[in-house]
Amino acid sequence: MRLLLVADTHLPKRAKELPEPVWDEVARADVVVHAGDWVDLGTFDALAAGSKRLVGVYGNNDGPELREWLPEVERVTLGGVRLAVVHETGDAKGRESRCEQQYPDADVLVFGHSHIPWDSVTPGGLRLLNPGSPTDRRRQPFCTYQTAEIVDGRLEDVELHELPLRS
Repeated sequence: MRLLLVADTHLPKRAKELPEPVWDEVARADVVVHAGDWVDLGTFDALAAGSKRLVGVYGNNDGPELREWLPEVERVTLGGVRLAVVHETGDAKGRESRCEQQYPDADVLVFGHSHIPWDSVTPGGLRLLNPGSPTDRRRQPFCTYQTAEIVDGRLEDVELHELPLRS
């Protein structure tokens, strides 16, 4: 099962549209996971229409229209992997222990908010993933997203993709 992980798309404020490589991955993915800050209901609608399956949450920049459709935290089991999705996890310092306490029933936590890619494993085995942002790199060298595979009940092949700088 192929996953596409995105967050912090901030459309149309940070970009007019998602980059073409992200749309290519939407077409390839079995599940698209969006960790909040869509900003625009149209982005939700487009990803919902283009995805085989969409799992998402709202972020701090998402208004009432998106909050009506999306939860603050989503939990799903995909191919035997227990996935939790949330927008914000707080400061990087102490993140692993905080997330282990808040999501004891998850194997993987996908989050956003910082626009900083993250991939770590807590002492208890919780995998923490932040795909960064495909549209707003902030202080990062590139805009980013992640892909992963679920094989035989395990998350494998997590890859961070860097997007070319927009002209």
